[in-house]
Amino acid sequence: MAEAAAALLALSRSSCHFLFNPFLLPPTHPHSPLHSVFEAELADHIPVVKTSVAGTRLVGRVCVGNRHGLLMPNTATDQELQHVRNSLPDEVVVQRLDERLSALGNVIATNDYAALIHPDVDRETEEVAADVLGVEVFRQAVAGNTLVGSFAVFTNQGGVVAPQATIEELDELSSLLQVPLVAGSVNRGSDVVGAGLVANDWAAFCGVDTTATELSVIESVLKLRGAAPSDVATEMRASLIDAIA
Repeated sequence: MAEAAAALLALSRSSCHFLFNPFLLPPTHPHSPLHSVFEAELADHIPVVKTSVAGTRLVGRVCVGNRHGLLMPNTATDQELQHVRNSLPDEVVVQRLDERLSALGNVIATNDYAALIHPDVDRETEEVAADVLGVEVFRQAVAGNTLVGSFAVFTNQGGVVAPQATIEELDELSSLLQVPLVAGSVNRGSDVVGAGLVANDWAAFCGVDTTATELSVIESVLKLRGAAPSDVATEMRASLIDAIA
């Protein structure tokens, strides 16, 4: 079904992006098949917080975060903001951000140490992102695209960027982020990797149309083979979901 295919990330992306190491933010939608999948795979290890943002289900497009913090757009309601704050670990700072480019998940890509941001975001946004997310911030484009959150997904282990990225650009971005990067795609050749892949350091989910070759590239660069939650003693192999019934 459509929600479980190319739209997967638009519905769920946030770092555990919206899978972060310490939590997951899927959208509030009682009939979404993603909820049961996410809860089955993740609920024993991290909080799975169901929410809307500004009344929309596109949580991953309008929010961005990592283990240190979560940025929500200024259109998020007080109720939504408080719900998220109450649901996440105390050490995760949740802050509403007054930024005209309000689809924060499109204009910021981050892991726990570094972030790429749209070159045109406000200077105050850059400063708040650095402070709340606890990262070094770089104004950058990815494969000529300024919507860095749409065309790049990276964790503390590695990352995937749009296939149009040159070798020189991959080397530059990898040097900035200090993680290995590859040019890749999801959902049978889609270059908008941020709209079809969500990942943290030990798990990843992607759209139903993603091919075996694409899955192999993602699993390899994100170092998911044999990975497990750092705060869980059990051995849980990271899940790469290529089909949702």
